[in-house]
Amino acid sequence: MNRETRTTTRTTAPHPTSDVLVVGAGPTGLLLAGDLAEAGLDVTLLERRAPGISNLTRSLVVHARTLEQFDARGLAEEVIGTGHPVTSLQLFGDVAIDPTELPTRFPFILVTPQFEVERVLEERARKAGVTFAYGHELTGIDQDADGITATVRTEGGGTAGHRASYLVGTDGVHSGVRRALGLPFPGKAVIRSVVLADVRLTDELDAPLVAKATGDAFALIAGFGDGWYRVIAWHRHRQTDDKAPVDLAEVRELTRLAHGTDYGIQEARWMSRFHSDERQVPQYRVGRAFLAGDAAHVHSPAGGQGMNTGLQDAANLSWKLIAVLRGRATDALLDTYHAERHPVGRMVLRSSGALIRFALLQTRAQHAARMLATQLIKRVPPVTHRAVSMITGIGIAYGRHRGDHPLTGRRAPDIRLADGSRLYEALRGNRFVLITPAYESPELGGRDASRLVHGTWRGDRRTALLVRPDGYIAWATDTMDRAARADALAAALLRWTGPAEREPAAASGRG
Repeated sequence: MNRETRTTTRTTAPHPTSDVLVVGAGPTGLLLAGDLAEAGLDVTLLERRAPGISNLTRSLVVHARTLEQFDARGLAEEVIGTGHPVTSLQLFGDVAIDPTELPTRFPFILVTPQFEVERVLEERARKAGVTFAYGHELTGIDQDADGITATVRTEGGGTAGHRASYLVGTDGVHSGVRRALGLPFPGKAVIRSVVLADVRLTDELDAPLVAKATGDAFALIAGFGDGWYRVIAWHRHRQTDDKAPVDLAEVRELTRLAHGTDYGIQEARWMSRFHSDERQVPQYRVGRAFLAGDAAHVHSPAGGQGMNTGLQDAANLSWKLIAVLRGRATDALLDTYHAERHPVGRMVLRSSGALIRFALLQTRAQHAARMLATQLIKRVPPVTHRAVSMITGIGIAYGRHRGDHPLTGRRAPDIRLADGSRLYEALRGNRFVLITPAYESPELGGRDASRLVHGTWRGDRRTALLVRPDGYIAWATDTMDRAARADALAAALLRWTGPAEREPAAASGRG
């Protein structure tokens, strides 16, 4: 994982220096860059697109766990304001998935176009001081013991070099960073010639978000809440090149075949075609370089987990880079990014693949099996609850070591503290939060509130929790032995928040 990677591409141009170089200005890169810059690091974000050219907006769903991450950055309400909260997801006839019972402040699925999420994240990143470099395409990477140099082709056709302590590739399925690192991207195409369209309807849907599969056709329709609807449709025997044009007649026909009606589709503001792969890179880290989002994993659109998984990658990695660059943790902390996120990517790849294959079953026996499975889902609520929990990210947890408390690695809910504040408000600013009983006055070793916030339970719970900046529990204890509890807390604070003394500034950061 720590091997060096070299390419034959070199440059003699001056090397602008950053703490972190982020390649790819999609949602994952924007969230990551904003986190790093808000912590006072010097961040450059490279994007091969020219300014003003938007990403293809395939994603339309923001799940509850992602909204919790936005809440920890003070962005949730703004993002919610761009879309339409949906409390019912209808799949394959009369099977309904209900997120309203999820243990979260956001018990719904937010339907909003990807470009709206990007707009919010870009505004935040610019305000935080991220340097944007559009029209820059990465062509090579050269690592050494002190840093990493990226060679890029500029908009005018010239060559430039960018020097940084670390580099993160968030540049999508065709990642130049992944190619420069020489990493394979094993997998295969799941479905081809998927049609996308944003349309208006004259007829009402049975639910705000409906997916149906009939015979050889599949179609999902979701309302944005402003009169426009996203259609994602496919036909088993209508496979063509991704570049083939899409017209409104095709969108109507595919919708009618899958749903029995086209709901009176009358106009489209945007139409496209794409294919869906299942792929995952074997390593998320190579020395000083990392991969996140679609550069690391791609899968079927079933479940709307693509953009959300990438944003969770960014939330996991950003606080670790900050800790290492600020001298609060050793480089070994960065290895936990792959250890925690690669299994999640694999799980999402498998679950979304199972969903799409379930939707596309074609023989009579397979249709009968699907009907039986849908009845089982309807009649066994824990099965549905588990599925909703994992799809929305609420149920995702990271592994723990032998001897760790059972809560270690699990997502922390938005705990209401004794002073009336909320946990996810306390996490803002890349902070750890320690929660203890009200009667306990723990020794924090001089760590101030810019690094660690101490709060107390509202009730009589005796557990002590240390919550990471990404909202996962780093450490917990139930022991009532005061000495053992104090020693365990001191060790946990040292391990996770670094030494008590004032940490040095990053090599090239602004703070």
